[in-house]
Amino acid sequence: MDAHQPPPPQTHTDMPATSQTLEDVCATCHANATCEEKADLSGKVCNCKYGFVGNGRSSCQDKDECQIGAVKMCGQHTTCHNTYGSFYCTCLHGYHPSNNLPIFIPNDGTHCQDIDECRISGLCGEGGQCRNLDGSFDCSCRRGYQVHDGTEPFHPHQDQAFCKVVDCGQPAPLQGSVLLSATGTTYGSVAVFECGDGFLWRGGVNTSLCGADGQWRGRSMRCEAKCGPVPFLARSEVVWRNGSLAMHRCVEGYRSWRGTNVSVCSSSGVWLRATLTCIEIKPPISHLYISNEKCLHWRAEKYEEDTEVYKVTYSGTRDYERTFHDRRKQLLSSRAKWVEVCLDLLPVTNYSISITAVSAQFTASISTNTSLTEPPAAPVVYYREFETPAPTLRLRRSPDALDAISFYQVLVLPVEGVVVFTCSSGRSEYIAAQIHVSHITTAMNFTVGDGRHYGGFLNAPLENGRNYYIILRAVSQWKRTLKSSCVLWAKVRGSSFVLKLSSVSAAAALSMVSLAAVAGYCCFRFFKRM
Repeated sequence: MDAHQPPPPQTHTDMPATSQTLEDVCATCHANATCEEKADLSGKVCNCKYGFVGNGRSSCQDKDECQIGAVKMCGQHTTCHNTYGSFYCTCLHGYHPSNNLPIFIPNDGTHCQDIDECRISGLCGEGGQCRNLDGSFDCSCRRGYQVHDGTEPFHPHQDQAFCKVVDCGQPAPLQGSVLLSATGTTYGSVAVFECGDGFLWRGGVNTSLCGADGQWRGRSMRCEAKCGPVPFLARSEVVWRNGSLAMHRCVEGYRSWRGTNVSVCSSSGVWLRATLTCIEIKPPISHLYISNEKCLHWRAEKYEEDTEVYKVTYSGTRDYERTFHDRRKQLLSSRAKWVEVCLDLLPVTNYSISITAVSAQFTASISTNTSLTEPPAAPVVYYREFETPAPTLRLRRSPDALDAISFYQVLVLPVEGVVVFTCSSGRSEYIAAQIHVSHITTAMNFTVGDGRHYGGFLNAPLENGRNYYIILRAVSQWKRTLKSSCVLWAKVRGSSFVLKLSSVSAAAALSMVSLAAVAGYCCFRFFKRM
């Protein structure tokens, strides 16, 4: 349908006019139709009203004018709204009808035109400037303002961005000058300076202007001290100067030792020079090393001939004994340039050692490994005699033992005639068991000849009627080094024997704690009683 005029009436002739009366035709028209004269004046006919389509009699349905598109029906920047038997138009957001009515039908030439939102004052907020767009608008910041919480351009109804005046902050005076006055700290503010006490104005501009970039610019005044340049102090720098005073400090790598750190410009125009002395910073503990596996040596750096207190802390662990820990500390004081302290370190142990100079709050560390220099202490057992072929023996070990024992071996020595035994390498005995120290807590019961394997060795049953000596060997192992100590643990008798011990440091006595043969070469001799 043409958007500017209604369509011509539609003519329908469902039956000959000659067979109908005027009243009959008009009575059959649809409710949304009108009864009109035919063009040839031959009778009446039913035509659907404007906005409806059909045969005029049995049907007159609403015609959706908007289905052909809003642009064709209403024009540019519009929305078409269909109604029952008609339609109307509205403008899109950002546009308004030329007739200033909220709805319209474009048959009178009404159209949608852009709304100039920028006519509204303050739409973009303080410092913002509006730019009108086709159907919309955007904002940017004027000179002297900066956008915050967003980027330019921005839309104040859709974004959180806004314009904020540029603030240069408090103007900082140049060397020798002081701030006299300032109109503010924001864009366009002016600050005025003058030379401070003890300085003279030697030229340049004494005003600064807060610029659009947030920086104070334009000042070039030169203020010269009455006393001239600040005195130079070796290995120091000037960190603050105000009028007739200058403060010095030591440069990196040096520290203040003695003297004052302030130079003063006197009324006579002469600097009263600071007396600061800067000396090189050295670690309070240096050249740290260990001698003889237990003695610490270090160089003590002190600025005065004072006594320094040192705290030595050391912690030891063993690779073969995971539960072993040796933690100790000691304090000492010294005025010496070189300090030496010898520690009571245990053998076969990995140590981490820390030395702290208490007053200087400085710590140095070193690590060392002690070697296996002595055989382990012989285990404490109670010697007993048995007439059973499967005696049970008992070993006790202190839970906080700091010995270097790696494992124990149970040796069975058959007694026949004269037998010679050495702890380091026996020939006539056999190993019945090898037990790692980690498998022993505070005590261990061991039955000789139970037929089981211990550490890869068979604890073979003892033969009836034969005589045996049971020996317990304690072994310390450190890398490829082995040290051992032996002790007579028990005697299994088949007949009467007399035991003679030939050793400097080993003995055994019935019903008493047996004494160990201190490693090295220890020999037991056994003689059969005739």
